[in-house]
Amino acid sequence: MHLNQLKHLPLLAALIASAPAFAQDAAFTACLDGLRAPARAAGVSEATFALHTQGLQPDLSVIDKLNFQPEFKTPIWDYLAALVDDERVADGQARLAQHAEVLARVAQRYGVDPATVVAVWGVESNFGQSFGNAPLVQSLGTLSCLGRRQPYFRTEFYAALRILQAGHIAPEQFKGSWAGAFGHTQFMPSTFERLAVDFDGDGRADLMNSTADALASTANFLAKAGWQSGQPWGFEVTLPPHLPTRGEGRRVKRPMSEWAARGLVRADGSPLPATGSAGLMLPAGERGPAFLVTRNFDAIYSYNAAESYGLAIAHLADRLRGGGPFATPWPTDDPGLSRAERRELQTLLTARGHDIGAIDGMLGEKTRTAVRAEQQRLGMEPSGRAGQKLLKALRAG
Repeated sequence: MHLNQLKHLPLLAALIASAPAFAQDAAFTACLDGLRAPARAAGVSEATFALHTQGLQPDLSVIDKLNFQPEFKTPIWDYLAALVDDERVADGQARLAQHAEVLARVAQRYGVDPATVVAVWGVESNFGQSFGNAPLVQSLGTLSCLGRRQPYFRTEFYAALRILQAGHIAPEQFKGSWAGAFGHTQFMPSTFERLAVDFDGDGRADLMNSTADALASTANFLAKAGWQSGQPWGFEVTLPPHLPTRGEGRRVKRPMSEWAARGLVRADGSPLPATGSAGLMLPAGERGPAFLVTRNFDAIYSYNAAESYGLAIAHLADRLRGGGPFATPWPTDDPGLSRAERRELQTLLTARGHDIGAIDGMLGEKTRTAVRAEQQRLGMEPSGRAGQKLLKALRAG
């Protein structure tokens, strides 16, 4: 493609977003056509590009999802309540036992402990129960032409086409999240190309059908991201009164001895380790739980760059090892709901005559509409957010 054609791609994307439905397909097709030459330069043959983009239509729902990502928009106590609940802990411990032999070999080869690998699996796909149903070429093609971060998504689009070209995954099976991640542990296409491994010895890396490949690939990802074998991700701490925290954060690593001198202790009252370094992370401010996090937390964070996401995996791993909830409560008078509690809430809303669709623990728009109606009826702020207060009120009838 000539440079003067490249400069028109943002204009084409804007036209797609603003065009009426009858014009969107044509504008999207024009945008895709402008990606043919860059795709060819990225190793995608003309035949592959034509085969998988012919008749492709945009999925505009992915743009709404791009602009609302729960790890950045949801209060952290809601986010963690659903991701690290008793149900997921029990399921994860069952998976640890079921795949103990494979996980032991994975730990030996990559140096990442079984609980952390299984925690990633649990958070990413609920242990293989939720891969996502979005056709990846359609999602990534849409994101390559619309919305934020188009250069990033074009890179993933070309990688997805190369995966199909190489025959790693059948086209009809190549489905995943709206953003392009797929498989048991939700690798992006470019990550698959770099880090997926064949651990079961069948000659190909298969993150869709091989649990062994997926678990090993996840450990390989963390090892390449700097995971230090035998070291903790971090731990909850108690802050002394009036500790200055301005300027501190995950990236500001200080020796444990310095944190100890400042008066920090572990949440159970025990002293800090004598060696190592860590950064102070306060995901809900000084009134909420506080954590000292090591380089291993940074490795988890690199899987999906959100502190709430990293904390969900780290905490779930601790729970899988037998640890308990955080010692310090979140700074809210209306804590979040577990998945079982979300299903109970949906059942109570249905009993009151609301159409919320399937009772699945997913708080979609229908559930939020019903929540707002009940909050208004009960004299609460009609925020649409479901928490413990509303659940208790509906339980009381």
